[in-house]
Amino acid sequence: MQQAAVDALTLGGSMPPPDLSIWALFLRADIIVKIVLLLLLSASFWSWSIIFEKVTRLRRLSHHTRTFEDAFWSGGSLEELYDRIDGKPQDPMAAMFSAAMREWRRSVSKGINMKEVRGSLQERVERVMQVTLGREMDRLERYLTFLASVGSVAPFVGLFGTVWGIMNSFQSIALSHNTTLAVVAPGIAEALFATALGLVAAIPAVVAYNKLSSDLTRYSGRLEAFAAEFSAILSRQLEERA
Repeated sequence: MQQAAVDALTLGGSMPPPDLSIWALFLRADIIVKIVLLLLLSASFWSWSIIFEKVTRLRRLSHHTRTFEDAFWSGGSLEELYDRIDGKPQDPMAAMFSAAMREWRRSVSKGINMKEVRGSLQERVERVMQVTLGREMDRLERYLTFLASVGSVAPFVGLFGTVWGIMNSFQSIALSHNTTLAVVAPGIAEALFATALGLVAAIPAVVAYNKLSSDLTRYSGRLEAFAAEFSAILSRQLEERA
């Protein structure tokens, strides 16, 4: 398109108004700018996929966690609650509870003298809960790094496309010796399109990363508080058995 404008102006012909639609801008873009645009589109699509999956998963886990907490603090038997979960926890808190109860039962079934090993058993239970917590949080935080990377890198990738598009515009001006809008507008529009797409990819990624990180931090604190409370309950039971 830019070359056609240059030829028309050089030959003294007239040019129709340039098509500045998004699709036309993409088709007219240089191969480098097209690659930049495709990369940004892919990053934006993948970011939204991660955002949707994380939001949906956190809502589901929050519901399951509330259900488990209601059952845990209902005053019923912890043994019955463990049997009801049956090794298939639906949320990280239930997974921590199952891991701790499994270690507890393993020690009790061996007929160990609780008075002699009370400290080591409680330490093992706490370690098991911490390992489970770390594993579950790693799963929840997966792909958040990608959102952070898109949020920080996408504007610069878009800026690269902008610089490249402006360079092409300057080349068109140099060839035509003319600074009319028909020569300048397409290249400038391509350049600005790359910048805009970089921001479109980066802004949601940054907002989602901050929101998800905050939610996961609160959820992790909730799990750590449960681990401390459950450890205290087990400690009291060990004292009663000793």
